Amino acid sequence: MFVIIVGGGNTGSYLAKLLLDAGHKVRVIEERPVLLEKLRAELPDDAIIAGDGSSPAILEQAGIMHANVLAAVTGSDDTNLVITSLARFEFNVPRIIGRVNNPKNAWLFTSEMGVDVSLNQADILAHLVAEEMSLGDMMTLLKLRRGEFSLIEEKVHPDSVAANKTLRELTLPVESTIVAIIRKNQLIIPRGDTVLLPADEVLALVHGEKLAELGALLSPTTPVIR
Repeated sequence: MFVIIVGGGNTGSYLAKLLLDAGHKVRVIEERPVLLEKLRAELPDDAIIAGDGSSPAILEQAGIMHANVLAAVTGSDDTNLVITSLARFEFNVPRIIGRVNNPKNAWLFTSEMGVDVSLNQADILAHLVAEEMSLGDMMTLLKLRRGEFSLIEEKVHPDSVAANKTLRELTLPVESTIVAIIRKNQLIIPRGDTVLLPADEVLALVHGEKLAELGALLSPTTPVIR
């Protein structure tokens, strides 16, 4: 996969390193001298393009005509929107990601502006904190569809509704499914006759509005006093 990242700050440089380590082709566009110096110390020379990422000429120099993904992750929402619009409507990049710096601007990062996925870091962090405070031992592993769905992990409590019952016996919330069970370091593919044992680690995909309902099946029926 060929990915162009516009913005060589902490977010862009870290993303580039992850993608390069995974074997992908990456180009990072940055114009600020201080950040360019930092990038050259961290990334291969051929992964760095010096210039203004909102310039069509610079985007062409980076190879945007062949890019599979473009991520606009600069510190300016205005700049990111210009870049995503160019990438979509001028260069027809198949997949476009835009970073939202100010949550008040999140409503602008839509498909009409060329954005397939918006990364609203403040909003994601706030929701993660709120969930961790309200869902006890349930852990959010991944957010999907702009946070609408979550991949969660939670252990089956011995005093829960789900303990020692088959999946077929449980009434799971709508828009939720158990995708895997980890038992004593062994991965179990769940089926209807699979019995959930105390201390099983359940991995489930669930709609955000159903997190508490799913948690109620796996947590103790009587709240534990700590």
